[in-house]
Amino acid sequence: MTNAVVEEFIASDGYRLQGRVWHPENQQARVTLVMLHGIQSHSGWYEASCQQLCEYGASICFFDRRGSGLNTPNRGHAAHWRRLVQDVVQLLSLLRFQREQSDHPAPIVLQGMSWGAKLATVVAAERPDLTDGLALLYPGIKARVKATAVQQMQLSLAERLGIWDKRVPIPLSDPALFTADPDWQKWIQEDPLALHEISVSFLLANRELDRRVDHAVEQIDCPVFCQLAGQDQIIDNRATEVCFSRFRFDRKTLISYPEARHTLEFEPDREQMTADYINWLNEFVSSAKIC
Repeated sequence: MTNAVVEEFIASDGYRLQGRVWHPENQQARVTLVMLHGIQSHSGWYEASCQQLCEYGASICFFDRRGSGLNTPNRGHAAHWRRLVQDVVQLLSLLRFQREQSDHPAPIVLQGMSWGAKLATVVAAERPDLTDGLALLYPGIKARVKATAVQQMQLSLAERLGIWDKRVPIPLSDPALFTADPDWQKWIQEDPLALHEISVSFLLANRELDRRVDHAVEQIDCPVFCQLAGQDQIIDNRATEVCFSRFRFDRKTLISYPEARHTLEFEPDREQMTADYINWLNEFVSSAKIC
């Protein structure tokens, strides 16, 4: 079994991002996966699938988003949507540089889960030179759980008044939204690293990402893989499927699991779901053109 190593990555503004990294043992990496987690979760939620992917031959860079998970300074805060994008761009740029120095270059796939898929899509559209493929797992591109009209008005008022740092609860307090498994529900509820509040500034960044993601899907020019949970109470699957159809690249794959609830990591047949992803990665790697 390949265990994660906690590493540090210093962002351009000096913020020290902590995350989990997996490297395959006794083999060259077949692919590099850069992962982006959901709004409440962190890299620790996905250790089982990451181990399975690493055993396949994936090198995994999974740094927690600033203010989330292992990153305690400024919990739940992001100054601007560009700041969130830049953190990912900087990491991808470093990996791209390292690949150029390698004798065994591997393609890079940007992978986003839940809310992280929205950020991943915007990054892939803004910097197509940095990724060779895009994987979107139960993507938060089109959400069921979202701000009401009144809450949107309150957010706009807070923006005009310059109230950036005020924290508000993330509307995902019920762990049953993520999984139907009682043991995993208890685990989520007791997770000390889970994020439960975000700043007004983060909400404004999220709103801008929402505005940009619709246009971004039409700019993506690389293979795309998507997994949906049929019983998802967080994501609007129908709207997501319509959005997925608008990805312009013809090599795109969507798999739906009718009985699954949002976080596929907590499903009893997680290994098969990860194996489905690995099958796509196999096809992707065999035909990937490293940019």
